[in-house]
Amino acid sequence: MRVLRVAAAAEAASLVALLVNLLTVHAPAVSSLVGPLHGTAYLVTIAAAWPAPGAAASGARWLAVVPGVGGLLALRRLRSGRQGAWTS
Repeated sequence: MRVLRVAAAAEAASLVALLVNLLTVHAPAVSSLVGPLHGTAYLVTIAAAWPAPGAAASGARWLAVVPGVGGLLALRRLRSGRQGAWTS
């Protein structure tokens, strides 16, 4: 779960950095540095969410595929599923 948390945060933060760069100065150096970081974080998010316990039943696997915020959505779904299991 720690890998998923870090990858989801990196994916969302890198997307924000790319969009801010696009809307402001559009520096090619920022795009060439942050773009591959965002892509790698996206792939790590999917790879980390896929085998997570309860991911298939909760739909977190498919939420992780959503670019940008999918990892955060998958984490939220996994957390709510685990809390429900603990309280029952």
